[in-house]
Formats: sequence, structure tokens, C-alpha cells
Amino acid sequence: MATLTNKRVAFLATDGFEDSELTSPWEAVTGEGASAALVAPESGDITGKNGHTQKVDLTSGSASADDFDALVLPGGVVNADHIRMDEASVALAKAFFEQHKPVGVICHGAWILIEAGVVDGRTLTSYPSLKTDLRNAGADWVDEEVVVDQGLVSSRTPDDLPAFNAKVVEEIGEGRHEGQTA
Repeated sequence: MATLTNKRVAFLATDGFEDSELTSPWEAVTGEGASAALVAPESGDITGKNGHTQKVDLTSGSASADDFDALVLPGGVVNADHIRMDEASVALAKAFFEQHKPVGVICHGAWILIEAGVVDGRTLTSYPSLKTDLRNAGADWVDEEVVVDQGLVSSRTPDDLPAFNAKVVEEIGEGRHEGQTA
């Protein structure tokens, strides 16, 4: 039996996302039985930096963390920079932490978590150029393939996707983390 049957996973992204950082975790969670929804600031389609196009299921302003079991934040410089400037997207990401739900973030996606104010006191990794940003926001940044901190799964680059996907599936399967703080 699939390990994520009846779980709903939101993927928050916009144009300029790193294609594999959306498609690979999407395939991993849906392959385990979860349903996935693409959430973006605007309706229509979004296009990754390498050309993958995907239909938006919900806008950030109409999506609610209440309706999902987990959140995945793909990277890509342009994607992450635009998402962190969208108030509804940042509020949505923060709500997953307030509800102690698993969150997966890779590459530049951590910028969104800095904007949401949820990295202080947490250990995580990211694309190396975010190291100073994360440390300045109170995080303990480490250079590791995948890091799990109370339901927050983080990785650095597309090279880390196999480990990232495995941990994201595991954390979603475990569900809420009561020790997790916003």
C-alpha cells in the first residue's frame, strides 16, 4: 500500500522554478499515493527555468494550509525571489509552520522561509549562496545533502533530490510535529 494515501501536498512556486525541484518531489509524493496541488500567486500556468510548464491549481490567496498535510517549496532564484515578495504566499508558508505540518524546501526556496520568519533556531541547508541570509535570520546553516529539523526537510541542489524526496515522503507519512514552532 502507498504510504501517503489520503495525504494532500501543496507545492508553492511560480515562473522560474528549478524544473526538477518541482517535478521530482511531485512524482515522489504522488507515487506514494498523495494528491498534489500547484499553488502560485496567479492562476494559469507557470514555466520553469528549463521549460517545464505546469497548470496552477490554486492561487496563494485562495489556498489554505488547513486543506493540506504538507508543503514543498521548490527552488530556482527567480521563483524564490518572486514568491518571497508575494504576501499571500509567505503567509501560506508560515501557516504550515503554525500548524506543525511538514515542509520540504530545496535550493533557493529557503528565502521564502526567511521572509516568513520561521528559520530562527532551526538547522537547515540550502543552496550555498543563502548561507549568510539564513544565519542572519537565526538559522544554523549546515552543508549537508538533506537535513530534517522537526518536520522541516531541506536540501541544497537538484543533486540532492533522491535524499530530499525520501525524507519528504517520510516526514509527510509521519504527519504533524508537535514540537515544531512557528
